[in-house]
Amino acid sequence: MLNYYYSDKIDQFLIKTRDEILGRITSLNQFDSNRNTNQSWERQIDILKENLIGFNGELFFEFSIPRMGRRVDCVLIIQNIVFVIEFKVGEKEYLNSNYDQVWDYALDLKNFHKPSHTALLVPILVATEAHDLEFQFIETSHQDKLIKPLKANKKNLKDILNFCIGFQNESQTIKGDEFVRGSYSPTPTIIEAAVTMYKNHSVNEITRSDADAVNLTTTTKSVSDIIERAQIEKKKIICFVTGVPGAGKTLVGLDIATKHLDKEKDTHSIFLSGNGPLVAILQEALTRDTVFRQKEIGNKITKSTAREGVKAFIQIIHHYRDAYLVDPTAPFDHVAIFDEAQRAWDKEQTVNFMKRKKNQPDFAYSEPEYLISCLDRHKDWAVIVCLVGGGQEINTGEAGISEWLYAIKNSFPEWEVHISPNLTDSEYNAFDAIKEIENECITVYNPDLHLSVSMRSYRAENVSLFIKQLLDLDTGAARETLEHISDKYPIVITRDVETAKKWLKEKARGSERYGIVVSSQAYRLKPMAIDVRVETDPVHWFLGEKNDVRSSYYLEDVATEFQVQGLELDWACVTWDGDFRYSKDEWKTYSFVGNKWQNINKEERKLYLKNAYRVLLTRARQGMVIVVPEGNKEDHTRQPEYYNSTYEYFKEIGLKEI
Repeated sequence: MLNYYYSDKIDQFLIKTRDEILGRITSLNQFDSNRNTNQSWERQIDILKENLIGFNGELFFEFSIPRMGRRVDCVLIIQNIVFVIEFKVGEKEYLNSNYDQVWDYALDLKNFHKPSHTALLVPILVATEAHDLEFQFIETSHQDKLIKPLKANKKNLKDILNFCIGFQNESQTIKGDEFVRGSYSPTPTIIEAAVTMYKNHSVNEITRSDADAVNLTTTTKSVSDIIERAQIEKKKIICFVTGVPGAGKTLVGLDIATKHLDKEKDTHSIFLSGNGPLVAILQEALTRDTVFRQKEIGNKITKSTAREGVKAFIQIIHHYRDAYLVDPTAPFDHVAIFDEAQRAWDKEQTVNFMKRKKNQPDFAYSEPEYLISCLDRHKDWAVIVCLVGGGQEINTGEAGISEWLYAIKNSFPEWEVHISPNLTDSEYNAFDAIKEIENECITVYNPDLHLSVSMRSYRAENVSLFIKQLLDLDTGAARETLEHISDKYPIVITRDVETAKKWLKEKARGSERYGIVVSSQAYRLKPMAIDVRVETDPVHWFLGEKNDVRSSYYLEDVATEFQVQGLELDWACVTWDGDFRYSKDEWKTYSFVGNKWQNINKEERKLYLKNAYRVLLTRARQGMVIVVPEGNKEDHTRQPEYYNSTYEYFKEIGLKEI
């Protein structure tokens, strides 16, 4: 159920005084109003009173949009139309940012509010002092009964309402009380989730609550119970949380970390990740939000001060590791959450790095073994939470989850081990290590530690399954799965990158984020103005506005698997290259060296490349376009046969050409 600060029948609203209405809005003590806000409401009330004469329906002031942490100025229900209205009092222009804002509100309702799924939604931006524009009632290509936002001013709002009502042809009237009581089940991006949870919200307040998504909350509770038990019984426990791509493993980790931000409590925890781009983006997003919120309440705070608080919540694993090389005491945190734990370095990689970069010639541990040793310094209790993605190792030296298990078995057998049963699946490559650890340590299998439903794509939960089948060359199964998801989650193919860019821009609405992602080995996309050797700043790419040339929206800079792992776009363009080529029995893998492609023979490197494409193909929340270039007969590095078999494979599976 969504809330609001004032509601009424239109006819009753019209006969009430402005002060009476304003008094009811401001009487709610949780609303932090000020003089400017009150003056804005006064103008909104006056404008609505002038423009709603003759209409029957209901209105709601300050209608909540929890996922965005914002409120719609007014939701107006007339007959079977829901008008989502955002006022910009005193504004003389229809600014693009304001246009996207009201569109985002309507999109949130359409996507996550059950009664809005089938309702006709019309967003309206009211720039009170702006000029008149021609009305256009345009439904987007999504055909989901969401109209492109209309632009009104204080004088012609009534004309626009009548104009829209003239297009509706259904006699059924939406009942306001049923509309607001309808279930709201949002699926935030990881950036939205981090910002919201950092403001002391729990994961169940900002995520879906339907039956398919229930185990996100169940998993969070299970981990919390393990932490509580460890503290009470003075135990040291390590637990492994598994999940399909996009299932919410990072959400679980952030939720656990935010539950223990009080430094006076003995359970203080920290969220750690080896994913540099993810940490940089989340730290910047949290810092910006902290500065913004403090400014709203009249407090001045510098970005550097805000960032220090953020760093106590989320850090790069390597910074944490380096700090305890110098400091021999037990960490302040009793709970450490390691995101993408399978990407921790093996012993060879860690020892090599420590000798070369940290002047530690006697260092003799793998990264998991050393990180466990830091928490093991606690004399009483400690908990390590490993968030594990299957098929996600994409870089040299990434040990996989077995390294953690062997570290416990060989060096810390007194630790209790809690394992998701799915950790025995082939994609985690940990079966042998699990069998060995069962003989040495207390091992508990807990099915609640597995997240089975993708939360990234709220339109189609089986997208990750489809990508797995596609990459495993399971043609029949992939074709069947695609038939189930294609209506809600479009996946199309093309040979032309400009066609793909046009498709992205047509599909994305409001501030929905889109961008081009490519393999870090895609060296021969350069003739298409895609150069992976040009470093992309992931902070600007993921957080930049539409007018920022460094942002993903501009479709100039591209991101690789290293910059997008753990993050998501609404719409993605995956551009293929000759590094990963279809053949009937297996994918052929190549690296570009000098001026030609060379076969990759090492099984480990083959797996990394396959996983790189798995990451790229599971980034989009709403849909994607795959570009497989035609190649060029006159270029020995881009021969058509390097690409054609892959394109034909996609057609065989059933992907639609554009």
